[in-house]
Amino acid sequence: MSAYRTSTKLKLGLILAAVAIGVASLAFTQRLADRLEAQDEQAVELWAQAIEFQFQVSAQAAGPGPEVWDGIAEAVRAGDLDPARRDALLAAVDTLRDGPPSDGLDFVFSEIIEPNRFSIPAVITDTAMTAATLSRNVPEDADLLALAREMDDVHPPIRIEGFGGQLVHYGESPLARMIRLFPYVQLAVVALFVLVGYLGFSYVRRSEQSSLWVGMAKEAAHQLGTPLSSMMGWVELLRLGDAADPEMVADELEHDVERLRRVADRFEKIGSVPALVPTPVRPVLDTVADYIRRRVPTSGPPVTIAVDVPDWLTARLNVELFEWVIENLLKNALDAMEGVPGPHRIAITGTELSGEVVLLVRDTGKGMDRATARHVFRPGFSTKRRGWGLGLSLARRIVDEYHAGQITVDSSAPGEGATFKIVLEAADPVVEPAPEPTNT
Repeated sequence: MSAYRTSTKLKLGLILAAVAIGVASLAFTQRLADRLEAQDEQAVELWAQAIEFQFQVSAQAAGPGPEVWDGIAEAVRAGDLDPARRDALLAAVDTLRDGPPSDGLDFVFSEIIEPNRFSIPAVITDTAMTAATLSRNVPEDADLLALAREMDDVHPPIRIEGFGGQLVHYGESPLARMIRLFPYVQLAVVALFVLVGYLGFSYVRRSEQSSLWVGMAKEAAHQLGTPLSSMMGWVELLRLGDAADPEMVADELEHDVERLRRVADRFEKIGSVPALVPTPVRPVLDTVADYIRRRVPTSGPPVTIAVDVPDWLTARLNVELFEWVIENLLKNALDAMEGVPGPHRIAITGTELSGEVVLLVRDTGKGMDRATARHVFRPGFSTKRRGWGLGLSLARRIVDEYHAGQITVDSSAPGEGATFKIVLEAADPVVEPAPEPTNT
């Protein structure tokens, strides 16, 4: 149920993140488009003012003809005037004859009006909108009057007062349209990303679940197979009659039944929150080490399993589950020794540091490279041809989630073995109660 809730929260988080990105993108691009629209309006107003300026300057230039100015100049020369005064008047007449300076008009016409300095579509019409007199950035075959009416739905027209009251109609620039469309494109991309992420997450989750179910089934068969095989052997021995001591067979059968009980207890507790109690670590490690020693293959190089842990070292444990962790580490170490010349040694050491119990499990197997060490705890990952990649994954789940500890690959290198590190919460040493005095 917890995994299902976590998955649901992750999916909901993806959707909320996509919505937040979309809303933020819409708000930002809308603000950006509004600012660009204001700049476009200023550009159109500048264009309209340039046309008005050109019209006004042209109107001022249309004055009296050259013969009038020549007559005025002759009258000034014929008059009885001070020479300095006469020269000044003649200079003024020459200036008026030439008309106003054309530098400003040439600049406005050549730099603003004539070239296509603005990408904003615009149409100039008369006041009654019966004819179009000028257009910019519109298709040549467009209906200018219809286009001007469409533009008025977007922006109110600008009136050119000095140009016969004509109207400038303008729309949005291509850049403004792109900015307004951008958030919708971005939303589509984000939605596609969320969809792909959701599908990928669901696929990975289903794949891990499939690997987990298969691995759990194989692990259960493996855990149950060893004691069941042993019990079948003892039963066959009993059928031989006097070939075996009944008391010895009964003890061994009792051990196998206890092993089956522990296996059932492990699988029962793996799906619930187990109780943790202060427990000496050394007896737990010795029990698992003795169990593995009896199952070390005798055909290969000799293997020594040594436990060097202080008797007082105590941690908060669930014994059944923690034995499973150590058992998986020791089996993993034995598998890593296959094909490697011996003799071999597995060393379990432990100490207490800063209120934590630190255990190290070292082996002399083939070791791992860094890439393998990063993935050994992932469900379904295995370097063995017939492995199912669940032992170390279960070990991490038991240590990290159930014991609030940590299990990592402390060191490893190809050909140099591997060292796994377990960190657990330390507990006060268990003190056996003193026996009650007896009255004699």
